[in-house]
Amino acid sequence: MLASIQHFPPISVAETLAGTAGIVDLWYWLYEPATESALLNACDTLMTSDERSRYKSLRFERDRCLFLATRMLVRIALSRYAPAAPGDWRFAADGTGKPRIAHPAVIPALHFNLANTPGLVVCAVSVAHGSIGVDVERIDRTVDTMAVAHRCFSAAEAGAVEALPSAERPRRFFEYWTLKESYVKALGVGLALPLDEFSFTNDDRGISITFDRRSAEDESHWRFAVMDGSPAHIIAVGVNTGGAALSLRAAHVVPLDVIRNG
Repeated sequence: MLASIQHFPPISVAETLAGTAGIVDLWYWLYEPATESALLNACDTLMTSDERSRYKSLRFERDRCLFLATRMLVRIALSRYAPAAPGDWRFAADGTGKPRIAHPAVIPALHFNLANTPGLVVCAVSVAHGSIGVDVERIDRTVDTMAVAHRCFSAAEAGAVEALPSAERPRRFFEYWTLKESYVKALGVGLALPLDEFSFTNDDRGISITFDRRSAEDESHWRFAVMDGSPAHIIAVGVNTGGAALSLRAAHVVPLDVIRNG
């Protein structure tokens, strides 16, 4: 069994702001399929014109709800670390496409990464580390795990999945998939980096990564974790800590309640 995010130590904003190596906070919202109108009413005054345009461009209600939930969570989470209202935050992408804070300027600098899937949104925040990535997936959806593994994973990873009993393959597949996504999101390179050019091992000794010989990354600098977000969700986090042990803290927040209660 994986550790559950609900059992992680609570977030200490003061400790995070102190910049202690290894600390990464995970703010998450296990949101119910609330009506789109409720989400929009709560989020409307928080969004920029660009965000409203992106919201309106989404065709399906499920995607629009997920977009609104994600925008609400990141704004509520970041406002825990700085004297800025949720509606004050402005975002941009850096040269690699990773999201960053464009306004307001906060000291110390906050680094964050976002992940979402129906039913769960996660915002990872760190002061100590800029290279952080988080990914989340539903594990109750149908995927041809071996076909995708042989196409996208390293030979060692695909072999590790295939060696398991068929009932255990989906969970291990999603562990590898979310770990890989957390790494490429931490780098900010997306699928420009083929997923078979690095390989994970996840066993009793922990999680480790091995890079293709063409990579300039130092394997010893990276730390990873994978956990249950709910019975239907799995979360992975990847951080370049420089070798420091990863210290994850977590808090469940319901942005709708925060906004309604001021």
